[in-house]
Amino acid sequence: MSEFASKVILITGAASGFGQATANAFAKKGASLSLVDKDEENLNKVTEQCKKAGASKVLAVVADLRVEDNIVRAMNETIETFDRLDVLVNNAGVCKLGSVENTPMESFDFTFHVNVKAHFHFTQLAVPHLEKTKGIVINVTSVGGEMPTPAAIFYGMSKAALTYFTKSAALGLAEKGIRVNAVAPTSCKTNIQYGPGAIPPDVDVEQVMEFQAKQQPLGGVNIETQDVADAILFLASNSARTITGTCLAVDRGRLLAGSITKMA
Repeated sequence: MSEFASKVILITGAASGFGQATANAFAKKGASLSLVDKDEENLNKVTEQCKKAGASKVLAVVADLRVEDNIVRAMNETIETFDRLDVLVNNAGVCKLGSVENTPMESFDFTFHVNVKAHFHFTQLAVPHLEKTKGIVINVTSVGGEMPTPAAIFYGMSKAALTYFTKSAALGLAEKGIRVNAVAPTSCKTNIQYGPGAIPPDVDVEQVMEFQAKQQPLGGVNIETQDVADAILFLASNSARTITGTCLAVDRGRLLAGSITKMA
């Protein structure tokens, strides 16, 4: 029997991208899932996928993480349904372009609300439940939080804040037996990175992906959403029982190559 068969996993941003891949990965291990996203249509599709993949039970919670009451409701529904929480995956995120000169402050606020404040709030609400299960928090940050990216400065700032939060929370919650780690993906063809609003409409996505692949020491191909899901499963597993406060780069060596300001 899988070690996750008796576990309850809450995943935010579960309707697409890394969240969808992670939900399906845990489902295949027989876990019970609380899937949170504002995209009801896609969330329902992922819910059905997870049921077919072998999840013990799946709860779908439609919630906008910009609304604090929605976050509280999502946590309450999770505990009311499963009466426990073992793993919190703070995956939801947004990315909007903006430099020092042209960043609209409303976009700045929106990015930090979803990418930082919502994760903090979910974690805060989860602590009493994770303390009972000696549970785990896993944040999805980005290599962008460690590499200056002038065209998406506030996105990178939010991810840097999330990395700091991971380490600080890991130290603060260690005495409760709660582990806190993060994964930092490089470029991957997801809606947040290459969907509408994430890159200029006149930019060729495939050309950007090809360029990104060339910046990675391992080269060749970009990562897949499954690569991130695999890293999250590892950090949530007993194999990572001694690991806390770590930000695991899933980047084919991208961080080693340094910052790139524009395509050649």
